[in-house]
Parts: sequence; structure tokens; C-alpha cells
Amino acid sequence: MLASKHFIFFTLTLFLFSCGENNSTKTSRLTIKTNEKSLMYGDSLKLSIENPENLEISSIAYELNGKPIETNSVLKHITLGQKTITAKIKLGDQLETITKSVVIYNNVIPTIYTYEIVNTYPHDITSYTQGLEFYNGELYESTGQKTKSKLRKINFETGEVIKNINLEDQYFGEGLTILNNKIYQLTWQAKRGFVYDVESFEKLNTFNYGSSKEGWGICNDGETLYKSDGTEKIYFLDPENLTENGHLEVYTEKGKIPRINELEWIDGKIFANIYQRNGVAIINPKTGGVEGVINFKPLKSLVKQHPDLDVLNGIAYHPERKTIFVTGKNWDKLFEVKITAQ
Repeated sequence: MLASKHFIFFTLTLFLFSCGENNSTKTSRLTIKTNEKSLMYGDSLKLSIENPENLEISSIAYELNGKPIETNSVLKHITLGQKTITAKIKLGDQLETITKSVVIYNNVIPTIYTYEIVNTYPHDITSYTQGLEFYNGELYESTGQKTKSKLRKINFETGEVIKNINLEDQYFGEGLTILNNKIYQLTWQAKRGFVYDVESFEKLNTFNYGSSKEGWGICNDGETLYKSDGTEKIYFLDPENLTENGHLEVYTEKGKIPRINELEWIDGKIFANIYQRNGVAIINPKTGGVEGVINFKPLKSLVKQHPDLDVLNGIAYHPERKTIFVTGKNWDKLFEVKITAQ
């Protein structure tokens, strides 16, 4: 934990224009200063305005991303990332509003985790794995590539495909998650997802994305769906109407983590594959802060080496076994692992 508390003064500039009888313009300036280059979760936030021309200010109200804050606030119970501070300043009967963008970083250094391989199982080497999840003890997988994308139910011990449907050729399959006997499957750039019955694979619904740019990974906590789009953002989706109700941004103590890919909900945290990094970030879903990192890079050397071999992608938690299953794009193996902090 980075325990230091910083008193933050934010630099904003306000130009006030008042016109006289001769149409000349008088410019006045109010400023808010900062003596810190960055903010962290838990920092103390002190806001004040410099008024060198002694303009008569009757009131000042501050907001952080549209929510009121006091002039002395502690940055807690908020998500990380890009934020907007707004100052609403009343000068007589005139209201002036100024804004400034700021970034809030995490206040912990991520814990490094190692892993132990418990079991190794066969995996279809032709599967470009995008999503992987257990539901009622059964393993489900979504695969990608146009003309090759699939939704599958698999016997994880043998690799046997129990049920399979192919997506239409124009769709590039992405992540999947299962909630209340419904499978939610994303596609990549078509800005469209599908909902299926978990038993029959009958398509029940089609939904379009909102603000999110693309479809990458998806998971759920039993109530809310969490969707990644290849950026540092993870969006909240209502499973009933599939609308996006805000987002969080994934940050460490040093900066944002983009290319968030396949997602899995494990014991109250979001585990996320980072595309092309062969690792997994453990994310606090309340803040977006990265609390841990698992380096799975050595696993790639344990699978068959071939021209179509691609990166680690696919993480599924087995709640009864308390183990994590991981694989990759066009990998011939599925690994069951246990993780421990270093």
C-alpha cells in the first residue's frame, strides 16, 4: 500500500468576459493549482481557487465526474482512471463552469502469483479460443476467426465436443459467459452479441453494443455482466436488457492496462487475459485496480509448436475443484492449475 497522502490542487483556467459600452472585452483569470503530478486512490484532495483580481465569488461547487465533492475529500469509493473535475463558480448572478481532466491511479503494487500445474488435458488444436467457462460442472468454449467461429460444450477431460454450433461466416466469435441458463456470446467487430439457451443452444436473442468499441471478453458475478472491448475499459451490462450501464478502467499504480481480453469472475475478482501478454491480471471490480498478476508465459512452450500457434487466451474457474483452467489460441492442451502468491 502506498500510504502517503497528498494534498492536491488542480490547475484550471477560467476566462471571464464582460463587455462595456464601447464593446471592449475585459479578461479575468481564476486558477486552481496542483503541486502533484499524479493522483492515487486514497489520496486527500484539497481544492481551492486563486483569485488574483479579487473577483467577488459568492459560491463554488465542485464535482468529480458529475458527483458533488467537498473541498477536502479523500479519493475512496470511486473507480480509477480518467476523471473530470468541474468547478461551478458563481460571480454575482453569473454562473461560470470550468473543467479539467485528471487521472487516478491505483494505490497498491500488484502481487505476483506463480502457478502449479495440477492436470493437463487434450484441447482441439484448431480452436482459436476466445471464451472459456464452467457452468454446472460442464465446460463451454467460444472460438474465433471468420468462417471458423463456434460455440461448444466440451468434455474437458477428454477434449470430446459434446455440442457444437457454427456462427454465420461473417461473425468473428469472442468471449462467452453463462448466467441463469443463458449463454451470452460476443462477436468482435460486428458490435453484436448473441444469447442462447444453455441446454439446446437455441438462439434466444441478439443484442447490439452501446459505447464499447468491440466485443472481446465477458464474465458475470451472478447479477451483472462485465464486458471488455480491447481497451482498458470494462463495461457493466444488464443481463435482462443488455444495455451498458457505465464502466470501470483498469489501472495499476503506474498507469492503465489496455487490451483487456477474456474475463473470468473468481472469488469476487475479475481475472483478465491481457492480449499478447500471456498473463492474467487480477482486478478489483469496485475500483478497476490491478491487485495481482499471474505470468503464464511458460505454458506456451509446453504445447505443440506449429505455424498457427497463438497466444494464451481462455481462463475458466472450476468452483468445486477450486482450480483454474487455461489454454490458448490453437493450443493442443488445456491446463488445470492452482495459483499461489510469491
